[in-house]
Amino acid sequence: MPSGPDHIAEGKAALDGSKALHVAIIMDGNGRWAKARHQIRTFGHKAGVDALKKTITAAGDLGVTHMTVFAFSTENWRRPAAEVSDLMGLLKAFIRSDLDRLAREGVCVRIIGQRDGLPADILSCIHDAHERTRHNSRFFLQVALNYGAQADIVEGAKAFARRVQSGEARIDDLTPDAFGGFLSTHGLPTLDLVIRTSGEHRLSNFLLWEAAYAEFVFQDILWPDYDGAALKAALDEFYRRERRFGAVEAGHVPA
Repeated sequence: MPSGPDHIAEGKAALDGSKALHVAIIMDGNGRWAKARHQIRTFGHKAGVDALKKTITAAGDLGVTHMTVFAFSTENWRRPAAEVSDLMGLLKAFIRSDLDRLAREGVCVRIIGQRDGLPADILSCIHDAHERTRHNSRFFLQVALNYGAQADIVEGAKAFARRVQSGEARIDDLTPDAFGGFLSTHGLPTLDLVIRTSGEHRLSNFLLWEAAYAEFVFQDILWPDYDGAALKAALDEFYRRERRFGAVEAGHVPA
């Protein structure tokens, strides 16, 4: 089954797709931000955590109900061991320092991604975050940690195959909607918008299935400089788009 807990169902807002606005962010540019200031990469990652706090605070006021952020990919293990250790430490510090506030403010936290290879103290923090916020429904924060979309899709396919093998399902039972239930992001409203900072224009193995009909906004701002104003600019661009989901307007003749 997909990684990540099922406690999402306990947050009422998490399942109310009719009023949901689901935004995903690839938080890119910490290293370049630090380099521009003649600092080590960890300095940029610490500033990036501060940017995340500001962005989460602003998101609710801007009408965002669900946010998924890319914290650490399965490919990030290729980085120097010291940097990986620092990133894990920052995540732990973020959870420990902000969990009380997030819980108090009605934020439901879910952390998705592969559990294999994660340190025991990180796993403990993940469990604590899930348990402390599982009943919250004002805002939903999903953190992709040790996550890769291709691996998630493969694991979902294996999970369905096991159900067929055991006689619990038939091959013809599999539909796009049904398959989404086997991914670690199951239970969330449709993804509306993907934002990537730092001027890069790629998904980097992030939410490949979920982003099928999402809009994309690429911003030339390094993540540590991100804040509510930057998020508002991305949302303003999103609201200017006409989303047709493969259809055309009534009376419109395609070229």
